[in-house]
Amino acid sequence: QRTHRYRCGWFLWILILSGKNPFVHVFLNSFFSLPRPHGKSFAHRSELKQAKRIVVKLGSAVVTRGDECGLALGRLASIVEQVAMLQNQGREMMIVTSGAVAFGKQRLRHEILLSQSVRQALHSGQNQLKEMSIPVLEARACAAAGQSGLMALYEAMFTQYSTCTAQILVTNLDFHDEQKRRNLNSTLHELLRMNIVPIINTNDAVVPPPVPNSDLQGVNVISIKDNDSLAARLAVEMKADLLIALSDVEGLYDSPPGTDDAKLIDIFYPGDQQSITYGTKSRVGIGGMEAKVKAALWALQGGTSVVIANGTHPKVTGHVITDIVEGKKVGTFFSEVKPAGPTVEQQTEMARHAGRSLASLHPEQRGEIICCLAELLTEKKDEILSANKKDLEIATASGRFSHALINRLALSTSKLNSLAIGLRQLSVSSRDSVGRVLRRTRVANNLELEQITVPIGVLLVIFESRPDCLPQVSALAIASGNALLLKGGKEAANTNKILHQLTQEALSIHGVADAIQLVSTREEVEDLCRLDKMIDLIIPRGSSQLVREIQRAAKGIPVLGHSEGVCHVYIDSDASIDKAIDIVRDSKCDYPAACNAMETLLIHRDLLTDSRQYFCGPRFASYLTFSPSEVKSLRTEYGDLECCIEVVDSMQDAVDHIHKYGSSHTDVIVTENEETAEQFLQQVDSACVFWNSSSRFADGYRFGLGAEVGISTARIHARGPVGLEGLLTTKWVLRGEGHTVADFSEQGSMTYLHENIPVPQGNFS
Repeated sequence: QRTHRYRCGWFLWILILSGKNPFVHVFLNSFFSLPRPHGKSFAHRSELKQAKRIVVKLGSAVVTRGDECGLALGRLASIVEQVAMLQNQGREMMIVTSGAVAFGKQRLRHEILLSQSVRQALHSGQNQLKEMSIPVLEARACAAAGQSGLMALYEAMFTQYSTCTAQILVTNLDFHDEQKRRNLNSTLHELLRMNIVPIINTNDAVVPPPVPNSDLQGVNVISIKDNDSLAARLAVEMKADLLIALSDVEGLYDSPPGTDDAKLIDIFYPGDQQSITYGTKSRVGIGGMEAKVKAALWALQGGTSVVIANGTHPKVTGHVITDIVEGKKVGTFFSEVKPAGPTVEQQTEMARHAGRSLASLHPEQRGEIICCLAELLTEKKDEILSANKKDLEIATASGRFSHALINRLALSTSKLNSLAIGLRQLSVSSRDSVGRVLRRTRVANNLELEQITVPIGVLLVIFESRPDCLPQVSALAIASGNALLLKGGKEAANTNKILHQLTQEALSIHGVADAIQLVSTREEVEDLCRLDKMIDLIIPRGSSQLVREIQRAAKGIPVLGHSEGVCHVYIDSDASIDKAIDIVRDSKCDYPAACNAMETLLIHRDLLTDSRQYFCGPRFASYLTFSPSEVKSLRTEYGDLECCIEVVDSMQDAVDHIHKYGSSHTDVIVTENEETAEQFLQQVDSACVFWNSSSRFADGYRFGLGAEVGISTARIHARGPVGLEGLLTTKWVLRGEGHTVADFSEQGSMTYLHENIPVPQGNFS
């Protein structure tokens, strides 16, 4: 295709018109997508998706094996696959690679060993060969022996993806000599124009040893003393949008990796160098993290964005480059734009610190904070509703949100009043929460054990649309003594901002305003779910798609919630028709967008009468004389004035249907037969099971919990509407007088008693 690109113009136009050849996509991207104006680096990770021209620098530790003799072929293959994929998307990829010395060392060692073994065999006949020693190999000779093999390997790997490569060896002179620099620039541009991936390396066979203290100077001068400085110089010279420097560490740490307090820096800004303590360089190569940072800052000053990341970790190597280009939080991102507020990591630390102070407050003090928030919701209702009106206008004008989501976004005076009532109710119950003694045991004489309730730690609540979720969840976090990180949807930004300000105002009466943080940076949900060392529990509030995405993304952090609310109402043959009509109408029509709204109506076949609904199950369809659309799935959560209707033969048939197609959320039976109802209540394995009552009662406020963080369909920790109790865990406290386990051995003087001690109501540790 490359050979005939310029000759067969008529053939290309046929391909373009057909639109079916993948080459056309690459061709169009290469020739018709406009490059980003160079001169200013990207300010945020999310903008890296726009990167057109990308330099990938592969450090020695990435390319070489652990024994430093030979290449890490599997790692290299996965990197080549990613580069080829990005190239085929229409981006312009360049590789700055190490590895020639290691590859040459492997070849030369093999040749030396082979030569020695032949000589020994000739001199000693059949005698046992003596132990052979390998002389110290000179690096330039290794580079000379390894360059051709390294390039042949790259060429073979890229050929698998129909991608052509070209080798370029450079030295300092190629950049400092103006004519040579122009020639290099022209060659690289021509290769990129022809959709070829240039693979660049320093010509280590002739390059002089690096000057140890030669620093980078200015925008126009940089000493090519290693591949870090080469990659930086090349990126600026070629006006690259992004430089990805892969090494054997996760990124830049504030102190040497492996030390106790070392923290990975997510975003590094010019001027932060003084806060960094550098460690030793990697096991191979001549650079080090300090050299990488200097090169990165030089490239950043020249208008190229930089990310330093780990290219050796087996779990991430296969997608590290594509993750960076997609804007995911990988490695350390260098940016010239420092945000006005704290980073999400700093917010989490602030919340944890203040959360410990919140947990140590007296229960009455936490109750006072919640009551203050309730008062503020009614006092400041005009400001809240004004902010909410802005969000509604923006959401409606965008045309991107369904009617159901717009309903969830809307607040009203009655909603705010209901919220305030629920919060006051919660303030009372919060006085019997943290530090409550659940069990007390006399283990032995003068050795007593208590199990007491304690906060979980730092909660992350991610919610869509519904801004009323913010004060509810905040109040529950306050009552349970938990720190809280909130991530709301952009569609409710104005409403969430004012509600969070009021929450912090309430918290400030006891000096713990930082315990609840609203994440307003450009953090992606997936990035937040990776903070496993900082967040203890994730609670998603939103669509089933959001919940599933969070459950997939959360590695090492428990997720509390449900992915769908496919709730059933079963009308039994012994049902009161009047009750059934009221319950079905309320379950579906009171608030169709709620997760506890009815989505499937099951009717005993003995009650079947003509019904005109929009959707029906396969068996119900056979009874109808008209033809509504047959439901596409019996597991559908409509979230609107729509539902599925199906016919069942018996109560047991209804239970089997619910277990097969339900989501273990809320299911209802309508019947006057108590025995049938009790069987249904016992057999249905859902978080909430009701008899002769609307599914809409599945709510923390209606259960008397004051508020809820959501409804859980999990089978451990908390299930159903999760209120205050669901946000507490326990710890064991043992009080003794110098007791040791040896005292209770066969030779010891003490015996276990394990006597339960009664715990009075409201007893606190």
